[in-house]
Amino acid sequence: MEASLEGWDIQRFDDVEWMPWGGAGADARAKMLGTADGFYLALIEASPGYRGDAHEHAHPEFLAVLDGEIQNQGQVLKKGDGYAAAPGSTHTDFSTETGATYLLVFKI
Repeated sequence: MEASLEGWDIQRFDDVEWMPWGGAGADARAKMLGTADGFYLALIEASPGYRGDAHEHAHPEFLAVLDGEIQNQGQVLKKGDGYAAAPGSTHTDFSTETGATYLLVFKI
């Protein structure tokens, strides 16, 4: 079988621009590394002191910490840790005191 790129969204890190990430005054940036069926794969770099805005998940969300530490829903997540959030779950506590780099899969 021949390799086909039909149905694939492959992005090269060096070709994707960084974009601002988060709410007003947030100090984070993201690279969108792919999209499929309305879901996005983002690499996010958050500076020390970053805080995410509270929200409810309309769709599942998945996160993997690549570096640093994240405080999430009262839990400290370190390199190699991750989470899966179900639709309808509320996100009320998300921050990093150390700065963090993480992969996020989400749907808007």
